[in-house]
Amino acid sequence: MSYEQVAETIIELGNRMLDEDESAEVWEVASGMLAGAVQFWLYSRQPCEDPFCQACADISSAERRLQALLKETHNLAEESDYFVSPKDGLTGTA
Repeated sequence: MSYEQVAETIIELGNRMLDEDESAEVWEVASGMLAGAVQFWLYSRQPCEDPFCQACADISSAERRLQALLKETHNLAEESDYFVSPKDGLTGTA
């Protein structure tokens, strides 16, 4: 599967969960999906056995994995169509 296919599948899953359960809260569904995504991302970024591996240098400690995760999350958020909302507080109007 491609990056785009996986992302679209996750979005469809969230929408389906909300459609199938009228009592579901969108924030709860989104936070649960995020928690699962973070767990899977961290699982996928475990360093190899070699403590001097150059390919694993950026993920060689828990703190480095967290930094990499936050950087990727920050970039994805900024690229999102939903990053800026007309309902955002502290925004000026022209």
